[in-house]
Amino acid sequence: MSDKTYHTLFLCTGNSARSIMAEVLLNTLGHDRFKAYSAGSHPGAQINPLTIDVLQSTQLPVDGLRSKSWDEFARPGAPQMDFVITLCDSAAGEECPLWPGQPITAHWSFADPSAFKGTDQEKHQFFDKIFRQIANRIRIFTSLPLATLDRVAIKRELDALGDQVAKTNATTSE
Repeated sequence: MSDKTYHTLFLCTGNSARSIMAEVLLNTLGHDRFKAYSAGSHPGAQINPLTIDVLQSTQLPVDGLRSKSWDEFARPGAPQMDFVITLCDSAAGEECPLWPGQPITAHWSFADPSAFKGTDQEKHQFFDKIFRQIANRIRIFTSLPLATLDRVAIKRELDALGDQVAKTNATTSE
């Protein structure tokens, strides 16, 4: 068993919903095996209040969360990432940044809950739905035997998780 802590960066456009949820979930569910971060290519001024509501309703920590630029993680002295995972829904025309370098990259497409139109109750339900979808992928990710897999096998597993996300989104968007 490896004592390695895997540094993981979740990227979205605004860093106000999906990537924040993924950061909190991986830091919680990954225990000491993972250190998660999140950022956006065009971060907003604040985290979407419904993101905070969903996290608090599941008793997950929200202290210290903030919307950040992905540039913070490209600077000298930033943590070296093992994984960079984009969560943007390219079908919605969002801009997803590319990450140069050595981390294993993957794309897990989730609909943007911040762009959802509806009543307050419908918006909250949609945020909760996306949260549950992300939580399911994080649970699978944390269960992977990373210490026993090579880079190619890890990349294949992360891509398969992304493919599963795309299939789930396609069947639940109707």
